[in-house]
Amino acid sequence: MKIFLGKKIGMTQIYDSSGICIPVTLINVSDNYISRIFSNNGLIHIEIGKDRKKNPNKAEIGMYSELGFVPRFRNIVTLKEHEFDSFNNITSLSKISIGAFNIEDIFTPNMCVDVVGITKGKGFAGVVKRYNMKGGPRTHGQSDRERAVGAIGCRTIPGRVFKGKRLPGHMGVVKKTIKNLKIVEYNKEDQVIFVTGAVPGARNSYLVIKSK
Repeated sequence: MKIFLGKKIGMTQIYDSSGICIPVTLINVSDNYISRIFSNNGLIHIEIGKDRKKNPNKAEIGMYSELGFVPRFRNIVTLKEHEFDSFNNITSLSKISIGAFNIEDIFTPNMCVDVVGITKGKGFAGVVKRYNMKGGPRTHGQSDRERAVGAIGCRTIPGRVFKGKRLPGHMGVVKKTIKNLKIVEYNKEDQVIFVTGAVPGARNSYLVIKSK
């Protein structure tokens, strides 16, 4: 499995050879770098970075002094030693598009990838919006129960509310994986892939793309 970092451009639609309209998401996969390689407990950790951070702190500058800049978005791939030996061309500071992982060989039309991203934040939400609950009755004077949670207690025993109860709270900003999305097209010049359907995150948010 190969892992790349991408940046969500937005959504559009294209037509295939039979004239069927396909909704697609455009993801920029350029400027992927191997920013660090380190080992721990017999495992090799390869850190992949994308883009450049504008205002890094001194600790980050020192950590990436060999690279010359601090990546804005990073993701770590963990391999066993025998798995790492198969990637002889991997060196720190190498650009992935011309290094051991060749983007042009990986991203081919009609192949499937998994896309991992952080969902959009929706703020504080009630149970009707957050969990699609039905709500209370709309009649007989229940003017303040329409979107309420309802009873959540458990009487004297256990005398508390169980953990994990679906209640109002912060909605969104969670890691979500969309599996088996098909690559419809790959723009070699701009290094942009067209993936079927929607992926998590807002425009210009970073994504982790896993090819199988």
